[in-house]
Amino acid sequence: MSDSKTLIREDVAGFLALVNSLPPPEALIAEEQRAGYLAMKAMTEADPRPMAVIKDLTCPGPAGDIPVRFYDVRESRDPSPVVLFFHGGGFVIGDLDTHNSLCTELSAELDLPVLAVHYRLAPEHPFPAAPDDCEAAARWLAGSPAELGRTVTGLVTIGGSAGGNLATVTARALCDKPAATPMVLQVLLYPATDESQDGSMATFAEGHFLTKLAMDWFYSLYLPVSGDPRAFPLHASAEGMCPTIVATAGLCPLKDQGRRIAAKLVDAGVDTLYLDVAGMTHDFTTTRKALPSAAAATAKVISAMKLMLMKV
Repeated sequence: MSDSKTLIREDVAGFLALVNSLPPPEALIAEEQRAGYLAMKAMTEADPRPMAVIKDLTCPGPAGDIPVRFYDVRESRDPSPVVLFFHGGGFVIGDLDTHNSLCTELSAELDLPVLAVHYRLAPEHPFPAAPDDCEAAARWLAGSPAELGRTVTGLVTIGGSAGGNLATVTARALCDKPAATPMVLQVLLYPATDESQDGSMATFAEGHFLTKLAMDWFYSLYLPVSGDPRAFPLHASAEGMCPTIVATAGLCPLKDQGRRIAAKLVDAGVDTLYLDVAGMTHDFTTTRKALPSAAAATAKVISAMKLMLMKV
C-alpha cells in the first residue's frame, strides 16, 4: 500500500510547487499536448551526450515504415547487445526528440548502441498499434539490419510509463516467439501495467506531476482492452521471462503497478531487481536538469543495468 506521508525530496518539492502553480489546460487536445510535452523536456531534461553515431532511419512495420533513431557512442564496435528504447507519453504524446537526451545517456554510460522507436500514437492509432510497431521494430533489430552496421547479440528493452508497458509487452512477445537474437534484459521505468484505480493511483491522483486525470485521458484515446495482456501486461504470464529491472517513483500514481509486476516476476522465479526511488516523481529519468536527485536516480538505474548485463 502506498504511503501518503512519503517524504518529498527538497528539489522535488520545489519542482512540484512550480508545476502545481501553472493553470491547467483549458482542453486536452493531442497535438497541443504533444507540443507542450516537447517544450517541457527542453526545460527539464539534461543536455544530450556527444555521440559518434546518430542516424534517423525507418524500419518496416505492420502499417508502413516506423521512424527509429540509432545512437552509438562508438563509431564502430564488436558484436554486442543493443538497447531498444520506447518513449513514454501515455501512448498519445512523446517522440524521438522528447527522449533524445536520455537515449544518448544510455549509450554513453552503458557503452552500447541504442535504437529508439517512434511507434504509432493514439488517437490516430489506438491499441494495438503501439505494441504491434514495437514488436516489429524488435524483430527487425534482432536480425542485425545492415543499415545499423552492427551485429546484435541480444536485446535490452527499456521504456518509461507507456514505454515501460511496451518494453515488457515486447519482451514477452520475443520470449514467447524468439527472434533472431534473444532477449537479455527488460528495464521497466515506472511502468503502466494494469487497470487499477486504487492504491497509489488514488493516493497520488493529483498534485504529484502525473495525475489520474491525465491517465484517464490517455486511456480514453488509446482504448486498451481490459484484461488483454498486450494492453495491461500484469495479465501476461511471467514464466520464462528474461531478467528484469523494475524502477518506480515514490510519488507516482503508477508505483503500485510497478510493484505488482515486479512481485509477479519474482514469484515466477525471474531474475528481478526492484528499485523504488523514495520521494521522487513520475518520469524522473527525463527531468535530470530540473532535479539533481532525478539525475542521481537515473544513474542508479543505469548502474543496475550494468550489473544485470554483466551476466550476459
